[in-house]
Amino acid sequence: MQILKVISLLLDYPTEMLTGGRDELEQAIIQSREISPKQRGALFELLELICANDLMDGQEHYGALFGRGRSLSLLLFEHVHGESRDRGQAMVDMMAQYEAAGFAIGVKELPDYIPLYLEFLSTREEIEAREGLADVSHLLALLAARLEERESAYASCFRALLQIAGAEPHQAVADLRAQVAAEPRDDSLEALDKIWEEEAVDFLQAEQQDRCSSLPSAPGKAREESAVPLHWVDFQHEGLAAVPAGEVGNV
Repeated sequence: MQILKVISLLLDYPTEMLTGGRDELEQAIIQSREISPKQRGALFELLELICANDLMDGQEHYGALFGRGRSLSLLLFEHVHGESRDRGQAMVDMMAQYEAAGFAIGVKELPDYIPLYLEFLSTREEIEAREGLADVSHLLALLAARLEERESAYASCFRALLQIAGAEPHQAVADLRAQVAAEPRDDSLEALDKIWEEEAVDFLQAEQQDRCSSLPSAPGKAREESAVPLHWVDFQHEGLAAVPAGEVGNV
């Protein structure tokens, strides 16, 4: 499904490759029949906005929007599992899904990065692609609602994905509007500092547990095994720019 590749590129970090393929992407949007004229128009406007602005300004805006806080993370499992240990198994399962389909990704690419997931779905049969989107439609709606709350044109990507998944975008977003409006923003400097402090404390506690677990057990007492902290497993995204969604020329 070609429109999924287009949305994948629009949601990825802006590069000269994207702006250089403007005409080709415009034609792909215009020719798409999986989404309504309204959704095609919104995607077209986003593409125009990205290409019309200075590239460095666009990259800075992108980083500030998707790279600060967790509420707009483009990592699916960030919203499902957070920092729980279940996230590791979810990553393994998704990698297995890619491998079974013959879809290869780089060693530094996280499988739940949304542009990458969309690129994968674009290679599948239409019914499988729609089902893949339907499986995460609640997350797509949440991201669309949060982006609309911030008056971001990137919301158009998620509304289009909801429509492809078989949902009514306006209603899906409206159902979450009150919830999103009541959420505290997590992209302010104060909020980011608080998150950093909490993660630093968690790391120190994990390190202390590790040291304690290496000490000999007291006679007659079985040493309790401490749980392996998630911080030992590198699930942190190394910058959205490090995960290219694909070549524009393949659209």
